[in-house]
Amino acid sequence: MPVSKPSHAEPVSQLRKIKIIECGEEMIDFLALSPRIILDKPHFDYKRETALRISVAERISEAADRLPAGYMLAIIEGWRPPHIQRRMYQAIWNRWAHDHPDWSHARLTRMVNRYSAPMNRRVPPPHTTGAALDLMLADEHGKVLNHSAPFTPFTPRCFAFDAPGLSSEARRYRDIIAEALIPLGVTNYPSEYWHWSYGDQGWAYRGGHAHAIYGATEPDGWMPDPDEDIQMPLEFV
Repeated sequence: MPVSKPSHAEPVSQLRKIKIIECGEEMIDFLALSPRIILDKPHFDYKRETALRISVAERISEAADRLPAGYMLAIIEGWRPPHIQRRMYQAIWNRWAHDHPDWSHARLTRMVNRYSAPMNRRVPPPHTTGAALDLMLADEHGKVLNHSAPFTPFTPRCFAFDAPGLSSEARRYRDIIAEALIPLGVTNYPSEYWHWSYGDQGWAYRGGHAHAIYGATEPDGWMPDPDEDIQMPLEFV
């Protein structure tokens, strides 16, 4: 497999040890860089931004151009506003708590933190830094391909990049993405095959870098939608 990972677990306790030396790089619209990058269909009930740090966006553009003929990158989300991150974390917490009422608070926290980052000043959620993005492979017509077969997309057992039991086709789609991104220094969070980043604490942890170069930020001139800020809980659609 083309991806080398230290572990499926990236606990906040370990990420907290990684210093952030903010480089101050701005964000740009990743859709403007390559015709082979598209925005995936909406998965959530909020407006998604199309911003990433410049170096991340440029790497994603280069990766898109490195894909075999007939493929494109479908970006689900890049930078995510803090209030949306809080809503998403709470929604995932609610879902796991509902499904596992016997779990302790500590166990529930560990599980939820695998799939959504809590708001934390020392360990900002990756999507709030402009360093992370969720993506899938699409065909030349923009149709997102099946990365989870024979499982349904929301089956947790298929979330890990190297999940056992995947169809040969699903494995190939994941590997095509990895082969385009990894040579450019973009790394995968191994518990979520769709989540990639460059420059954040997760990237530093996976790659053994001395420090992260991106902390929490906001696009220039960005203002939150007050109606979105009060919607709770977040629902996946």
